[in-house]
Parts: sequence; structure tokens; C-alpha cells
Amino acid sequence: MIVKEPIPVSTPAVPAAPAPRPSPFASALAHPLFRPLAALAVLLLIDFLLIPGFFRLEIKDGHLYGSLVDIVNRAAPLMLAAIGMTLVIATRGIDISVGAVVALSGTVASMLIGGTMVINNGVPEYVAQTPMALALGAALGAALLCGLWNGALVAGLGLQPIVATLILMVAGRGLAQLLTDGQIVTVYYQPFFVLGSGYLAGLPFALFVVAFVFAVTAFLLRHTALGLFIQSVGINPVAARLAGIRTAALIVFVYVFSAACAGMAGLMISSNVKSADANNAGLLLELDAILAVTLGGTSLAGGKFSLVGSIIGALIIQTLTYTIYSLGVPPEVNMVVKSVVVFLVCISQSDQFKQLWKRRAA
Repeated sequence: MIVKEPIPVSTPAVPAAPAPRPSPFASALAHPLFRPLAALAVLLLIDFLLIPGFFRLEIKDGHLYGSLVDIVNRAAPLMLAAIGMTLVIATRGIDISVGAVVALSGTVASMLIGGTMVINNGVPEYVAQTPMALALGAALGAALLCGLWNGALVAGLGLQPIVATLILMVAGRGLAQLLTDGQIVTVYYQPFFVLGSGYLAGLPFALFVVAFVFAVTAFLLRHTALGLFIQSVGINPVAARLAGIRTAALIVFVYVFSAACAGMAGLMISSNVKSADANNAGLLLELDAILAVTLGGTSLAGGKFSLVGSIIGALIIQTLTYTIYSLGVPPEVNMVVKSVVVFLVCISQSDQFKQLWKRRAA
């Protein structure tokens, strides 16, 4: 007797329920720029409530004036330094020599330009001791050499980034002080002042410089392989090297780029104050740049970075400084507040904090 096995009847597959779409509010909360934008909005709200006429804008002599314009204008050097610092931190590096490069580039430009009074058709005027284009080129060249030095120590000799840039942090400012004999170098050449305190189309000229640097950097990161290479090196430099990426050349490039941004910031600062102070120019600017980058969402562990976030972080720092000064709070409190912010940012980026936050949310 043959027993036939029953033919299995396949049941129709039940389609899986589509995953629920997150609400627009949840998507906004999950956006990387939500926290820095929220922090900036809170500061602006405090200023609106406590500082009369904070949002008032007016036009005088064809120039736009107001608290907001002043904040953005004064944040321009920090924005430049933060743009360069973003690429360095994205490769797991750090550059604490930014302030020294600012002092050195401003010193070189101010010493070369100076200003000599001459009589032109009976009218006294100041002329530059060196053509301004040549002076600016020399200042930026000095900054590029500083970045090349940092990159060579990090990529060539394998020094820790904080140690390599610490050398230049001390030596660079010391060199600037040697060039000026510890004195303040005053500049009298009017065209040089346009870079830091001039206006174009009613807006501060410094903003156009920052916009140009930001646009070029964003284009290179998004429309070339540079952004992918930087992200790969930041995530896993060994795997990136095995994949054929020239990690050493890339690391040298980001330090040179950071120094170039710091050099432009130094020119902007010296142009704004019409002098070069090697003792105080760019002092602690590197710390503000690192804070701005981390506030913007760039990970200190490398790989994850945001140029827009760094710009927002720079605006947060300058707005915080403006708020403290406008409310009559002692300037020393500004450093305390910044240290607290640095502590909170570092804690929020730790793995233990992220795991604890996920468990709490679950």
C-alpha cells in the first residue's frame, strides 16, 4: 500500500506593515543642525527680551548697522578659523596653533604695509611701504608654511596632532613677537582697512570673504572626492590607506588649509584694529574655533563633520559674548560659560552618554 504524502499548501505571504513615517517634528529633532540652531535661537530670544532694540536695523551712509550686523561682522574671523578647523577635526586631528598663525600673518602684513606720509598735490596721505598685494601674499605665504610644518610633523613624523601644533602655538607667537620686538605695529594705509572694517553693497566686506571661502570649501567637499576622502580618513585611516587614499598628503592638505584660513583671519583682525599686536592677536582663538566646530555637530572622533554647523557654532559663541558684554556681566564670566559649554559638548559626544540617552528614551 502506497501512502501519498499530502501536498503542502503554501499560504500566501502576508505583506509586512509599512514602517510608520516619522512626524515632521520628530524629523526636525533628529536633524544634526537642530541643537545648534535651537541654542542660537535661545540666545537671540534672550537678547530680544533683555536688550532694547536688539533686532533694530538702520542704514547710515549706505551701510547697514545694527546689533545683528555687528555680531556677524565680529564673528567673521572665527568663522574662517572654524572652517579650517572643521577639516582638521574631521580627520581625527586638532590644531591649537590657529591663534599663533593669526598673530604671525597679521604681523607680517602690518610690518610690510605700515604707512609713510607723503604730500600729493599739497594733500598729505599715507602710502604703503610695500605693495599691498605683495604684503598680503607674504602674510598668507607665512601662514601656509606654518600649515605645512604642522602637516609634516603629523603625517611625516607621526607626532600626535596636539603635540605637533603645540610646538607652533608657542613658536609662532614667539616669532611674531621677535619680529615686532614685543611692540604694537600700527598701519596707516587706508585701503588695507577695507578687509576688516570696509563695506560692500551696504554689508561688511568681511562677510563676503567668509562667504567666498565657505562656498569654495563646500563645493570641494560636495562635488569632488575630497569630502569622501576626509570622511574615510576620519573614520578609519588604516582602511583608507589600504583602499588607496593618500592619507599623508590629505592630512598635510587639511593642516595647510586650516593655516590658510587662520592667516586670512589674522589679516582681517589686523585690518579691523589697524595694527598688529603679536601678544594678544588671536589669543585663544583656537579654543573658540574648536568649540564652534563641536557645537556645530562635528565629532571629535573624526569622520562626521558639518561646515554649516561650524558657522552656526561661531555665531553662537559671538552671540554669547555679545550678550554677556551687553548685559554688563564681568568679562571673566564669559570664560566660565565657555568652559561649561565645552564640558557639556564633550559629555554629549561620549559613547556612554549616548547609550544612556538611548536607554532613557527607550
